[in-house]
Amino acid sequence: MAMAAPSTAAAADLGPRKIFGAREMSRAPQPEAPGKFGGPCGRPGDAAAGAGPAKAETLGGAGPERAVPWLCPDHCDRTAELFCSRCKRCVCALCPLLGSHQGHPVRLVHEEVGFKQKDIQKCLKQLALKKKQEVTNISKVNKATADLKEHSEAAKMWITGKFTELRLLLDEEEMAAKQFIDKNTQQAFRTYDEQVELCHERINNMNNFSYKIQKIHQQEDPIQLLQEYTASEKEMMQQMIPTELCYPIPVTFEHAKTYYRNLSTAVFTTLQMSLEVRLKEDARIPTLEPDTMHSRLRLSDDRLTVTCVLISKIQLCNPQRFDKLWQVLSRDSFFSGSHYWEVDLLKSGLGWWIGVAYSSIQRKGDSEASRLGFNRESWCIKRFDLEYWAFHNGERTRITTDNDPEKIGIFLDYEAGILSFYDVTCGMTHLHTFNSRFQEPLYPALRLWEGSITIRKLP
Repeated sequence: MAMAAPSTAAAADLGPRKIFGAREMSRAPQPEAPGKFGGPCGRPGDAAAGAGPAKAETLGGAGPERAVPWLCPDHCDRTAELFCSRCKRCVCALCPLLGSHQGHPVRLVHEEVGFKQKDIQKCLKQLALKKKQEVTNISKVNKATADLKEHSEAAKMWITGKFTELRLLLDEEEMAAKQFIDKNTQQAFRTYDEQVELCHERINNMNNFSYKIQKIHQQEDPIQLLQEYTASEKEMMQQMIPTELCYPIPVTFEHAKTYYRNLSTAVFTTLQMSLEVRLKEDARIPTLEPDTMHSRLRLSDDRLTVTCVLISKIQLCNPQRFDKLWQVLSRDSFFSGSHYWEVDLLKSGLGWWIGVAYSSIQRKGDSEASRLGFNRESWCIKRFDLEYWAFHNGERTRITTDNDPEKIGIFLDYEAGILSFYDVTCGMTHLHTFNSRFQEPLYPALRLWEGSITIRKLP
Protein backbone atom coordinates (compact mmCIF):
# COMPACT_ATOMS: atom_id res chain seq x y z
CA MET A 1 0.00 0.00 0.00
CA ALA A 2 1.54 3.36 -1.05
CA MET A 3 2.55 5.65 1.73
CA ALA A 4 1.41 9.27 1.49
CA ALA A 5 3.88 12.13 1.58
CA PRO A 6 4.82 13.33 5.10
CA SER A 7 2.38 15.87 6.50
CA THR A 8 3.06 19.57 6.93
CA ALA A 9 3.10 19.11 10.69
CA ALA A 10 5.87 16.60 10.34
CA ALA A 11 7.79 19.08 8.23
CA ALA A 12 7.17 21.78 10.81
CA ASP A 13 8.91 19.66 13.43
CA LEU A 14 12.11 20.14 11.49
CA GLY A 15 12.08 23.86 12.18
CA PRO A 16 12.48 26.76 9.73
CA ARG A 17 16.22 26.47 9.56
CA LYS A 18 16.17 22.74 8.99
CA ILE A 19 13.59 23.03 6.26
CA PHE A 20 15.48 25.88 4.62
CA GLY A 21 18.69 23.94 4.95
CA ALA A 22 17.05 20.93 3.41
CA ARG A 23 15.82 23.04 0.47
CA GLU A 24 19.24 24.51 -0.02
CA MET A 25 20.74 21.03 0.18
CA SER A 26 18.29 19.69 -2.37
CA ARG A 27 19.12 22.59 -4.71
CA ALA A 28 22.85 22.22 -4.31
CA PRO A 29 24.47 20.42 -7.22
CA GLN A 30 25.55 16.87 -6.46
CA PRO A 31 28.43 15.00 -8.09
CA GLU A 32 27.28 12.37 -10.64
CA ALA A 33 29.07 9.35 -9.22
CA PRO A 34 27.45 5.93 -9.34
CA GLY A 35 26.06 4.72 -6.05
CA LYS A 36 23.41 2.46 -4.64
CA PHE A 37 19.96 3.23 -6.14
CA GLY A 38 21.55 5.86 -8.40
CA GLY A 39 22.68 8.14 -5.54
CA PRO A 40 26.21 9.34 -4.83
CA CYS A 41 26.09 9.21 -1.04
CA GLY A 42 25.86 5.53 -0.11
CA ARG A 43 26.46 4.61 3.51
CA PRO A 44 28.41 6.66 6.05
CA GLY A 45 31.97 5.56 6.34
CA ASP A 46 32.30 4.27 2.73
CA ALA A 47 35.75 4.68 1.27
CA ALA A 48 34.46 6.61 -1.75
CA ALA A 49 31.22 8.40 -2.43
CA GLY A 50 28.71 6.20 -4.23
CA ALA A 51 30.79 3.00 -3.85
CA GLY A 52 28.56 0.09 -2.91
CA PRO A 53 29.41 -1.60 0.41
CA ALA A 54 31.50 -4.73 0.12
CA LYS A 55 29.41 -6.58 2.64
CA ALA A 56 25.95 -5.17 1.97
CA GLU A 57 22.99 -7.03 3.31
CA THR A 58 19.74 -7.56 1.41
CA LEU A 59 17.27 -4.73 1.87
CA GLY A 60 14.77 -5.60 4.50
CA GLY A 61 16.80 -8.61 5.64
CA ALA A 62 17.49 -9.12 9.32
CA GLY A 63 20.92 -10.00 10.52
CA PRO A 64 22.59 -10.58 13.81
CA GLU A 65 23.99 -7.04 13.64
CA ARG A 66 22.13 -4.03 12.30
CA ALA A 67 23.59 -2.98 8.95
CA VAL A 68 24.80 0.59 8.41
CA PRO A 69 21.80 2.42 6.88
CA TRP A 70 21.77 3.65 3.31
CA LEU A 71 21.70 7.40 2.87
CA CYS A 72 19.37 9.33 0.63
CA PRO A 73 20.97 10.12 -2.74
CA ASP A 74 19.44 13.62 -2.68
CA HIS A 75 19.93 14.37 1.04
CA CYS A 76 23.16 12.74 2.07
CA ASP A 77 22.65 13.36 5.79
CA ARG A 78 19.33 11.48 5.90
CA THR A 79 18.61 7.76 5.92
CA ALA A 80 16.90 6.26 2.86
CA GLU A 81 13.86 4.70 4.44
CA LEU A 82 11.29 5.04 1.63
CA PHE A 83 11.08 3.60 -1.90
CA CYS A 84 9.74 5.71 -4.79
CA SER A 85 7.74 3.41 -7.08
CA ARG A 86 7.83 5.88 -9.98
CA CYS A 87 11.58 6.57 -9.95
CA LYS A 88 12.57 3.13 -8.64
CA ARG A 89 14.89 4.69 -6.04
CA CYS A 90 15.25 4.63 -2.26
CA VAL A 91 14.75 8.08 -0.78
CA CYS A 92 14.42 9.72 2.60
CA ALA A 93 11.21 10.97 4.20
CA LEU A 94 11.98 14.51 3.07
CA CYS A 95 12.07 13.75 -0.65
CA PRO A 96 8.30 13.19 -1.17
CA LEU A 97 7.63 16.44 0.68
CA LEU A 98 10.23 18.92 -0.54
CA GLY A 99 12.53 17.04 -2.87
CA SER A 100 12.29 15.88 -6.45
CA HIS A 101 9.84 13.06 -5.54
CA GLN A 102 6.92 15.27 -4.50
CA GLY A 103 3.59 13.56 -5.22
CA HIS A 104 5.25 10.25 -6.17
CA PRO A 105 3.86 7.03 -4.67
CA VAL A 106 6.23 5.79 -1.96
CA ARG A 107 6.37 2.91 0.48
CA LEU A 108 8.52 2.00 3.42
CA VAL A 109 11.56 0.11 2.26
CA HIS A 110 10.67 -2.95 4.28
CA GLU A 111 7.12 -2.99 2.88
CA GLU A 112 8.47 -2.68 -0.66
CA VAL A 113 10.95 -5.49 0.03
CA GLY A 114 8.04 -7.67 1.12
CA PHE A 115 6.19 -6.97 -2.14
CA LYS A 116 9.30 -7.56 -4.20
CA GLN A 117 10.01 -10.85 -2.41
CA LYS A 118 6.46 -11.96 -3.15
CA ASP A 119 7.00 -11.09 -6.82
CA ILE A 120 10.25 -13.05 -6.79
CA GLN A 121 8.47 -16.03 -5.24
CA LYS A 122 5.79 -15.83 -7.96
CA CYS A 123 8.51 -15.64 -10.61
CA LEU A 124 10.30 -18.63 -9.08
CA LYS A 125 7.06 -20.62 -9.05
CA GLN A 126 6.38 -19.65 -12.65
CA LEU A 127 9.92 -20.63 -13.64
CA ALA A 128 9.49 -23.98 -11.91
CA LEU A 129 6.18 -24.50 -13.72
CA LYS A 130 7.69 -23.51 -17.07
CA LYS A 131 10.64 -25.81 -16.42
CA LYS A 132 8.22 -28.63 -15.69
CA GLN A 133 6.31 -27.82 -18.89
CA GLU A 134 9.54 -27.82 -20.89
CA VAL A 135 10.44 -31.20 -19.41
CA THR A 136 6.98 -32.40 -20.43
CA ASN A 137 7.56 -30.97 -23.92
CA ILE A 138 10.86 -32.83 -24.12
CA SER A 139 9.09 -36.04 -23.09
CA LYS A 140 6.43 -35.51 -25.74
CA VAL A 141 9.04 -34.78 -28.41
CA ASN A 142 11.01 -37.85 -27.36
CA LYS A 143 7.84 -39.93 -27.49
CA ALA A 144 7.00 -38.47 -30.91
CA THR A 145 10.54 -39.31 -32.02
CA ALA A 146 10.20 -42.88 -30.79
CA ASP A 147 6.76 -43.19 -32.41
CA LEU A 148 8.11 -41.79 -35.65
CA LYS A 149 10.97 -44.28 -35.59
CA GLU A 150 8.49 -47.08 -34.96
CA HIS A 151 6.17 -45.87 -37.72
CA SER A 152 9.13 -45.40 -40.04
CA GLU A 153 10.39 -48.92 -39.41
CA ALA A 154 6.87 -50.31 -39.76
CA ALA A 155 6.39 -48.44 -43.03
CA LYS A 156 9.72 -49.69 -44.36
CA MET A 157 8.87 -53.24 -43.30
CA TRP A 158 5.50 -52.94 -45.01
CA ILE A 159 7.12 -51.61 -48.18
CA THR A 160 9.74 -54.36 -48.02
CA GLY A 161 6.99 -56.92 -47.67
CA LYS A 162 5.06 -55.49 -50.61
CA PHE A 163 8.13 -55.40 -52.83
CA THR A 164 9.04 -58.92 -51.69
CA GLU A 165 5.56 -60.06 -52.69
CA LEU A 166 5.96 -58.22 -55.97
CA ARG A 167 9.34 -59.85 -56.58
CA LEU A 168 7.90 -63.27 -55.73
CA LEU A 169 5.04 -62.68 -58.13
CA LEU A 170 7.47 -61.57 -60.83
CA ASP A 171 9.68 -64.59 -60.11
CA GLU A 172 6.64 -66.85 -60.37
CA GLU A 173 5.65 -65.18 -63.62
CA GLU A 174 9.19 -65.61 -64.90
CA MET A 175 9.22 -69.29 -63.94
CA ALA A 176 5.79 -69.84 -65.49
CA ALA A 177 6.90 -68.15 -68.71
CA LYS A 178 10.06 -70.25 -68.90
CA GLN A 179 8.12 -73.43 -68.13
CA PHE A 180 5.66 -72.55 -70.86
CA ILE A 181 8.52 -72.06 -73.32
CA ASP A 182 10.21 -75.29 -72.20
CA LYS A 183 6.99 -77.27 -72.52
CA ASN A 184 6.30 -76.03 -76.03
CA THR A 185 9.94 -76.49 -77.00
CA GLN A 186 9.98 -80.12 -75.83
CA GLN A 187 6.74 -80.79 -77.63
CA ALA A 188 8.23 -79.36 -80.82
CA PHE A 189 11.37 -81.46 -80.31
CA ARG A 190 9.29 -84.61 -80.04
CA THR A 191 7.51 -83.70 -83.26
CA TYR A 192 10.82 -83.07 -84.97
CA ASP A 193 12.21 -86.39 -83.69
CA GLU A 194 9.20 -88.20 -85.06
CA GLN A 195 9.70 -86.54 -88.41
CA VAL A 196 13.40 -87.49 -88.45
CA GLU A 197 12.58 -91.06 -87.46
CA LEU A 198 10.02 -91.26 -90.25
CA CYS A 199 12.61 -89.99 -92.71
CA HIS A 200 15.12 -92.62 -91.56
CA GLU A 201 12.46 -95.31 -91.94
CA ARG A 202 11.78 -94.18 -95.50
CA ILE A 203 15.49 -94.16 -96.26
CA ASN A 204 15.76 -97.75 -95.00
CA ASN A 205 12.80 -98.74 -97.14
CA MET A 206 14.38 -97.05 -100.14
CA ASN A 207 17.70 -98.79 -99.47
CA ASN A 208 16.01 -102.15 -99.27
CA PHE A 209 14.02 -101.55 -102.44
CA SER A 210 17.11 -100.23 -104.19
CA TYR A 211 18.98 -103.41 -103.30
CA LYS A 212 16.03 -105.47 -104.54
CA ILE A 213 15.73 -103.83 -107.93
CA GLN A 214 19.53 -103.81 -108.22
CA LYS A 215 19.40 -107.58 -108.09
CA ILE A 216 16.63 -107.60 -110.69
CA HIS A 217 18.77 -105.38 -112.88
CA GLN A 218 21.64 -107.86 -112.61
CA GLN A 219 19.48 -110.91 -113.31
CA GLU A 220 21.01 -112.94 -116.22
CA ASP A 221 17.94 -114.98 -116.94
CA PRO A 222 15.69 -112.79 -119.09
CA ILE A 223 12.51 -114.66 -118.21
CA GLN A 224 13.30 -114.41 -114.50
CA LEU A 225 14.14 -110.71 -114.88
CA LEU A 226 10.81 -110.00 -116.58
CA GLN A 227 8.89 -111.94 -113.98
CA GLU A 228 10.60 -110.15 -111.07
CA TYR A 229 10.25 -106.79 -112.78
CA THR A 230 6.54 -107.43 -113.37
CA ALA A 231 6.15 -108.30 -109.67
CA SER A 232 7.98 -105.13 -108.57
CA GLU A 233 6.76 -102.78 -111.28
CA LYS A 234 3.95 -101.29 -109.21
CA GLU A 235 6.19 -100.59 -106.24
CA MET A 236 8.80 -99.21 -108.59
CA MET A 237 6.29 -96.77 -110.02
CA GLN A 238 5.48 -95.65 -106.52
CA GLN A 239 9.11 -95.10 -105.72
CA MET A 240 9.43 -93.02 -108.86
CA ILE A 241 7.16 -90.41 -107.28
CA PRO A 242 9.30 -87.53 -105.89
CA THR A 243 9.85 -87.58 -102.19
CA GLU A 244 7.57 -85.26 -100.22
CA LEU A 245 9.61 -82.51 -98.68
CA CYS A 246 9.36 -82.14 -94.92
CA TYR A 247 8.63 -78.71 -93.53
CA PRO A 248 9.05 -78.61 -89.72
CA ILE A 249 6.22 -76.84 -87.97
CA PRO A 250 7.55 -73.45 -86.91
CA VAL A 251 7.32 -72.76 -83.16
CA THR A 252 7.37 -69.16 -81.95
CA PHE A 253 6.70 -67.52 -78.58
CA GLU A 254 5.52 -64.18 -79.82
CA HIS A 255 2.22 -64.43 -77.96
CA ALA A 256 4.08 -65.02 -74.66
CA LYS A 257 6.49 -62.21 -75.44
CA THR A 258 3.58 -59.94 -76.29
CA TYR A 259 1.89 -60.75 -72.97
CA TYR A 260 4.97 -59.98 -70.91
CA ARG A 261 5.79 -56.97 -73.03
CA ASN A 262 2.36 -55.61 -72.14
CA LEU A 263 2.93 -56.48 -68.47
CA SER A 264 6.27 -54.68 -68.50
CA THR A 265 4.70 -51.66 -70.17
CA ALA A 266 1.93 -51.56 -67.57
CA VAL A 267 4.44 -51.71 -64.71
CA PHE A 268 6.62 -49.00 -66.19
CA THR A 269 3.59 -46.85 -66.92
CA THR A 270 2.37 -47.22 -63.35
CA LEU A 271 5.74 -46.36 -61.86
CA GLN A 272 6.25 -43.41 -64.15
CA MET A 273 2.71 -42.13 -63.76
CA SER A 274 2.35 -39.02 -61.61
CA LEU A 275 1.11 -39.42 -58.04
CA GLU A 276 -1.97 -37.33 -58.78
CA VAL A 277 -3.01 -39.57 -61.69
CA ARG A 278 -2.44 -42.73 -59.65
CA LEU A 279 -4.41 -41.42 -56.68
CA LYS A 280 -7.29 -40.25 -58.83
CA GLU A 281 -7.69 -43.77 -60.14
CA ASP A 282 -9.32 -44.40 -56.72
CA ALA A 283 -11.32 -41.15 -56.81
CA ARG A 284 -14.46 -40.95 -54.67
CA ILE A 285 -17.05 -38.22 -54.02
CA PRO A 286 -18.39 -38.84 -50.49
CA THR A 287 -21.61 -37.00 -49.70
CA LEU A 288 -22.33 -35.56 -46.26
CA GLU A 289 -24.99 -36.87 -43.91
CA PRO A 290 -27.36 -34.11 -42.67
CA ASP A 291 -28.48 -36.19 -39.66
CA THR A 292 -24.95 -35.93 -38.19
CA MET A 293 -24.27 -32.21 -38.60
CA HIS A 294 -24.60 -29.54 -35.91
CA SER A 295 -27.64 -27.25 -36.03
CA ARG A 296 -25.42 -24.27 -36.93
CA LEU A 297 -24.36 -25.98 -40.15
CA ARG A 298 -26.17 -26.05 -43.50
CA LEU A 299 -25.75 -28.43 -46.44
CA SER A 300 -26.01 -27.62 -50.12
CA ASP A 301 -28.56 -29.46 -52.27
CA ASP A 302 -25.89 -31.84 -53.59
CA ARG A 303 -24.66 -32.49 -50.02
CA LEU A 304 -21.10 -31.63 -50.93
CA THR A 305 -20.79 -28.17 -49.31
CA VAL A 306 -21.25 -27.46 -45.59
CA THR A 307 -21.53 -23.86 -44.34
CA CYS A 308 -21.55 -22.20 -40.90
CA VAL A 309 -24.51 -19.90 -40.20
CA LEU A 310 -25.30 -17.53 -37.34
CA ILE A 311 -28.70 -18.90 -36.37
CA SER A 312 -29.25 -22.48 -35.26
CA LYS A 313 -31.93 -24.50 -36.97
CA ILE A 314 -34.54 -26.19 -34.82
CA GLN A 315 -34.17 -29.89 -35.49
CA LEU A 316 -35.50 -33.07 -34.01
CA CYS A 317 -33.32 -34.77 -31.44
CA ASN A 318 -31.13 -37.28 -33.23
CA PRO A 319 -28.60 -39.51 -31.44
CA GLN A 320 -26.33 -39.28 -34.50
CA ARG A 321 -26.15 -35.46 -34.45
CA PHE A 322 -23.24 -33.49 -32.99
CA ASP A 323 -24.95 -31.13 -30.54
CA LYS A 324 -21.97 -29.03 -29.36
CA LEU A 325 -19.24 -29.19 -32.01
CA TRP A 326 -19.61 -27.91 -35.59
CA GLN A 327 -18.86 -31.30 -37.09
CA VAL A 328 -20.41 -33.50 -39.78
CA LEU A 329 -19.74 -37.02 -41.06
CA SER A 330 -20.11 -38.45 -44.52
CA ARG A 331 -22.97 -40.69 -45.53
CA ASP A 332 -20.47 -42.95 -47.32
CA SER A 333 -18.03 -45.18 -45.44
CA PHE A 334 -14.96 -47.15 -46.47
CA PHE A 335 -14.09 -50.52 -44.95
CA SER A 336 -11.74 -51.96 -47.57
CA GLY A 337 -9.70 -51.01 -50.61
CA SER A 338 -8.11 -47.71 -51.66
CA HIS A 339 -9.98 -44.40 -51.82
CA TYR A 340 -9.12 -40.80 -52.65
CA TRP A 341 -11.15 -37.62 -52.28
CA GLU A 342 -10.48 -33.88 -52.18
CA VAL A 343 -11.87 -30.91 -50.24
CA ASP A 344 -11.92 -27.25 -51.24
CA LEU A 345 -10.90 -24.90 -48.41
CA LEU A 346 -10.86 -21.58 -50.22
CA LYS A 347 -13.83 -20.26 -48.18
CA SER A 348 -13.07 -22.03 -44.91
CA GLY A 349 -11.84 -18.96 -43.00
CA LEU A 350 -9.30 -19.13 -40.17
CA GLY A 351 -9.68 -22.75 -39.17
CA TRP A 352 -10.80 -26.23 -40.22
CA TRP A 353 -10.44 -29.91 -39.33
CA ILE A 354 -10.36 -32.62 -42.04
CA GLY A 355 -10.13 -36.35 -41.50
CA VAL A 356 -11.98 -39.61 -40.94
CA ALA A 357 -13.81 -41.16 -38.00
CA TYR A 358 -15.52 -44.34 -36.89
CA SER A 359 -19.27 -44.16 -36.48
CA SER A 360 -18.67 -44.93 -32.78
CA ILE A 361 -17.31 -41.42 -32.14
CA GLN A 362 -19.34 -39.69 -29.43
CA ARG A 363 -21.88 -37.19 -30.75
CA LYS A 364 -23.05 -35.41 -27.60
CA GLY A 365 -21.07 -32.80 -25.68
CA ASP A 366 -17.74 -31.18 -26.50
CA SER A 367 -15.40 -33.48 -24.59
CA GLU A 368 -12.36 -35.10 -26.14
CA ALA A 369 -14.49 -38.16 -26.91
CA SER A 370 -16.42 -36.01 -29.42
CA ARG A 371 -13.61 -33.86 -30.84
CA LEU A 372 -12.20 -34.88 -34.18
CA GLY A 373 -8.65 -36.16 -33.66
CA PHE A 374 -8.77 -36.23 -29.85
CA ASN A 375 -9.75 -39.88 -29.45
CA ARG A 376 -9.04 -43.37 -30.80
CA GLU A 377 -12.04 -43.15 -33.11
CA SER A 378 -10.80 -40.33 -35.36
CA TRP A 379 -7.83 -39.01 -37.34
CA CYS A 380 -7.50 -35.49 -38.76
CA ILE A 381 -5.30 -32.58 -39.73
CA LYS A 382 -6.13 -29.14 -38.37
CA ARG A 383 -5.46 -25.62 -39.51
CA PHE A 384 -5.91 -22.55 -37.34
CA ASP A 385 -4.34 -19.14 -37.89
CA LEU A 386 -1.73 -20.48 -40.35
CA GLU A 387 -0.64 -23.31 -38.03
CA TYR A 388 -1.08 -26.91 -39.15
CA TRP A 389 -1.25 -29.98 -36.91
CA ALA A 390 -2.05 -33.68 -37.25
CA PHE A 391 -4.19 -35.18 -34.47
CA HIS A 392 -5.05 -38.72 -33.36
CA ASN A 393 -6.03 -39.89 -29.89
CA GLY A 394 -5.11 -36.48 -28.48
CA GLU A 395 -1.52 -36.69 -29.74
CA ARG A 396 -0.55 -33.91 -32.12
CA THR A 397 2.24 -33.57 -34.67
CA ARG A 398 3.20 -30.26 -36.21
CA ILE A 399 2.94 -30.03 -40.00
CA THR A 400 5.39 -27.74 -41.77
CA THR A 401 4.26 -26.24 -45.05
CA ASP A 402 5.44 -23.24 -47.04
CA ASN A 403 1.99 -22.53 -48.46
CA ASP A 404 -1.56 -22.18 -47.26
CA PRO A 405 -3.38 -25.06 -49.00
CA GLU A 406 -6.60 -24.22 -50.77
CA LYS A 407 -7.31 -27.85 -51.72
CA ILE A 408 -6.46 -30.95 -49.69
CA GLY A 409 -6.37 -34.49 -51.06
CA ILE A 410 -7.01 -37.45 -48.73
CA PHE A 411 -5.85 -40.97 -49.63
CA LEU A 412 -6.95 -44.05 -47.68
CA ASP A 413 -5.58 -47.57 -48.07
CA TYR A 414 -7.70 -49.46 -45.57
CA GLU A 415 -5.87 -52.81 -45.55
CA ALA A 416 -2.44 -51.16 -45.39
CA GLY A 417 -3.56 -48.84 -42.58
CA ILE A 418 -2.48 -45.70 -44.46
CA LEU A 419 -4.25 -42.33 -44.28
CA SER A 420 -2.34 -39.60 -46.16
CA PHE A 421 -3.00 -35.91 -46.76
CA TYR A 422 -1.67 -33.92 -49.74
CA ASP A 423 -1.63 -30.25 -50.69
CA VAL A 424 -3.23 -30.46 -54.13
CA THR A 425 -2.66 -26.74 -54.71
CA CYS A 426 1.12 -27.16 -54.87
CA GLY A 427 1.58 -30.27 -56.97
CA MET A 428 0.55 -33.01 -54.52
CA THR A 429 2.89 -31.94 -51.72
CA HIS A 430 2.78 -34.51 -48.92
CA LEU A 431 1.54 -33.07 -45.62
CA HIS A 432 1.15 -36.02 -43.24
CA THR A 433 0.52 -39.77 -43.14
CA PHE A 434 -1.11 -41.76 -40.33
CA ASN A 435 -0.21 -45.46 -39.96
CA SER A 436 -2.88 -47.37 -38.06
CA ARG A 437 -4.80 -50.63 -37.97
CA PHE A 438 -8.34 -49.72 -38.88
CA GLN A 439 -10.99 -51.90 -37.28
CA GLU A 440 -14.27 -50.23 -38.26
CA PRO A 441 -15.68 -48.57 -41.36
CA LEU A 442 -14.21 -45.07 -41.80
CA TYR A 443 -16.37 -42.03 -42.53
CA PRO A 444 -14.91 -38.83 -44.02
CA ALA A 445 -15.36 -36.11 -41.38
CA LEU A 446 -15.25 -32.30 -41.29
CA ARG A 447 -15.22 -29.68 -38.55
CA LEU A 448 -15.60 -25.97 -39.23
CA TRP A 449 -14.61 -22.79 -37.45
CA GLU A 450 -16.29 -20.46 -39.93
CA GLY A 451 -17.04 -20.18 -43.63
CA SER A 452 -17.64 -23.29 -45.71
CA ILE A 453 -15.91 -26.46 -46.93
CA THR A 454 -16.72 -28.27 -50.18
CA ILE A 455 -16.02 -31.85 -51.20
CA ARG A 456 -14.78 -31.60 -54.77
CA LYS A 457 -16.29 -33.47 -57.69
CA LEU A 458 -13.49 -35.56 -59.18
CA PRO A 459 -13.64 -36.95 -62.73
